[in-house]
Amino acid sequence: MSCLSLESICIFLLLQILLVLGIQEIHADQEVISKISAAAQLMQCSASLDVLLLLDGSYSIGKGSFERSKHFAGKLCDALDVRPDRVRVGVIQFSSTPHLEFPLDLCVTKQEVKERIKRIVFRGGSTETARALKYILRKGFPGGRNSSVPQVLIIISDGKSQGSTAVPARQVKERHITVFAVGIKFPRWEELHMLASEPTQQHLLFAGDADDAANGLYSTLSGSICSATAPGCNVESHPCERRTLETVKELAGNYVCWKGSKQPNAVQASLCPFYRWKRVLIRHPSRCFRTVCLDPCDSQPCQNGGTCVPEGLEKYHCLCPVGYGGDIHCAPKLSLECSVDVLFLVDSSAGVTLEGFLRYKAFLKRFVQAAMGQDSPMNVGVAQYDNKVRIPIEVGQHRDALSLLKSIDALSFSGGGTLTGRALQYIAQHGFRSRPVFADVQDDLPRVVVLLTDSKAQDAVAEAAQYARDRDLFLIGVGSSLVRAELTEVTGNPKQTIVYSDPQDLFNRIPELQRRICSVDNPEGCQAQALDVAFAVDASAGVGLESFLQLRSFVRSSCLHFSINRDVTQMALVVYGSKAHTAFALDTHTSNAAVLQAIDQVPFLGGSGSAGGALLHIYGDVMTVQKGARPGVSKVVVLLSNAGGLEDAAAPAQHLRDNGVSVFVVVVGDAQRERLLRVAGSPNYLLHISSYEDLQHYQDLIIERICEEARSPVNLCKPNPCMNQGVCILGPGSYRCECRGWEGPHCESRVLRGDSPRSPALPPWPHRSPRALQHLSRASRHTERSMDQRQ
Repeated sequence: MSCLSLESICIFLLLQILLVLGIQEIHADQEVISKISAAAQLMQCSASLDVLLLLDGSYSIGKGSFERSKHFAGKLCDALDVRPDRVRVGVIQFSSTPHLEFPLDLCVTKQEVKERIKRIVFRGGSTETARALKYILRKGFPGGRNSSVPQVLIIISDGKSQGSTAVPARQVKERHITVFAVGIKFPRWEELHMLASEPTQQHLLFAGDADDAANGLYSTLSGSICSATAPGCNVESHPCERRTLETVKELAGNYVCWKGSKQPNAVQASLCPFYRWKRVLIRHPSRCFRTVCLDPCDSQPCQNGGTCVPEGLEKYHCLCPVGYGGDIHCAPKLSLECSVDVLFLVDSSAGVTLEGFLRYKAFLKRFVQAAMGQDSPMNVGVAQYDNKVRIPIEVGQHRDALSLLKSIDALSFSGGGTLTGRALQYIAQHGFRSRPVFADVQDDLPRVVVLLTDSKAQDAVAEAAQYARDRDLFLIGVGSSLVRAELTEVTGNPKQTIVYSDPQDLFNRIPELQRRICSVDNPEGCQAQALDVAFAVDASAGVGLESFLQLRSFVRSSCLHFSINRDVTQMALVVYGSKAHTAFALDTHTSNAAVLQAIDQVPFLGGSGSAGGALLHIYGDVMTVQKGARPGVSKVVVLLSNAGGLEDAAAPAQHLRDNGVSVFVVVVGDAQRERLLRVAGSPNYLLHISSYEDLQHYQDLIIERICEEARSPVNLCKPNPCMNQGVCILGPGSYRCECRGWEGPHCESRVLRGDSPRSPALPPWPHRSPRALQHLSRASRHTERSMDQRQ
């Protein structure tokens, strides 16, 4: 008995799962499915057409499936141009008897039809499909037009009629009525086949996937009744599978039973068959005809292995592999413009294993593909070590990426001990050979050694590393967190140590490695570009005091990468809990020492954090001319927050971007990437870090991205440099402010009557450089303060 109950429960659960999953599947790849979805935006059957919906409202359907039928009917209307002179729609509900819900001439708009369908009430009763068809044969399409207008009957039913439907179905089709049979719940497909017009596969739909079924209806009608499909779209055939549950008789086994005997008062034992009834899933392979529209990814616009993701019918974006993304089509972005000699020192010992060595080879190949252009000034070589050191690829031996890749492929694993110290000393002596450019001129390019290892050295590395650094070798260490301390000992600088968290993460470090290599020939940070930067630091209870101190320390160390003064970098700091507070404005401090001292005084606030409020505060009270923002200078906001408190930040962040301010979002902790992207606007402006302890390892990456923004061209009128509702008007290489009731270069002075002194007005279309504009901005601030003191 318990076994039977368990079986019943399992069947019940199976039914519920199948109800959710639907009973028809399209066997097509994701690309085809996306094209079917794109077609839905273009589908619109526009013709003189009478459409009558016949909804099964019997008890075999049930109220739940009836509501799904109504939802499906509403979806069909989306594919029809409902108007009095075009498509008209009416509905009949049938069960024991047919009932007219509304005629075809009642509703004149698509919205009215959908509202009427929503208000239809489930009636219940037996499934008298034949009686409903006879009702149509007798009374026609209620509210329909004359016979010259094509008629379409859409029957939505589970196909479990009480009587035979063969004769009335044939008679309906003989009147040139196009019949679509739509299965709902667990349909009896044989009867639905009988109801549908020919060819059956094009007139048989399933209501479980309403969007797909609406596409199927449109696809069939567009070939005959409706106007042709939209440009770039065509009807295609795809394999699909229709399924239903049926009750079958199954032999459970042979059991001992007792039978009578010819002998009096005697019975005999025998084996008797025992049957049970079971519900099984029956599959009906078929083909579905759907309208498929071309999408913008069909032209394969993404290069270098990028993945194209369509955004509607015309737009798309490319997901680029590491090392690419120089433009929207995944052009190489890591082309090394710095002239350096680079030698990769690869660990080939038993400690890294064959798998690790092959991973390093793949890393080298990916780096070369991404970083070496046709005219790259960089010279690359490869050495490998275990107990001994070998240099199979000399620095500068290959001038093109293809031959270098072939040589990397030829490298073989050796095994042996991990003598990293010995390898460093050998490379310092023999790794680079000067090649005369001219007879009396030596090639003295900066020399970089990139150590790739994942195993701890079996000899001393400190002395050998110092020996290499003393010979002007710039050392960079790349390895897992297990060897972080040793790599830092080798490089002598944590900033030159690159650590990856897992094997795949190694390849994500290629951009960082490129920046490290080129930093040997270029000063770090934005030491020359003019920049207005504001840090917004989460000081709420959600972050906590200890983590806030780490964020504050991060801002402090970031300050060291900039030259703080009126002509280069201005920095502001905003901390926020429930409210945002300006710790210091852009024009408050004029030196690095003053900024560092001010950062140390910033308090922890507590309360609930609102990143959106902080960004609005920065927009209205920090990135303004009144508060020191300089026209013609790039502006950047760096938001440092935990995963909470970002719910209200998307709109203010977009508002800043619309006004020419770049917003970088640095989030620590678990969070949904989709929500973070809404705030950042692009993956290029989002950095998601697992813990506060790891924040320091991403600082150089953040600084580099900020510096890239500082080098980008700016719009002199974004954000608006004009005060007091002044209108900024761009001119050739400059701008002017159009003031109302105010005057001065930035509308900073109120118009005074009499002989009171007035601020000098800015001549129309002045040709001033951004640097001159900076001095002008400072002059206007001085004028504003003077006026305030007089008043």
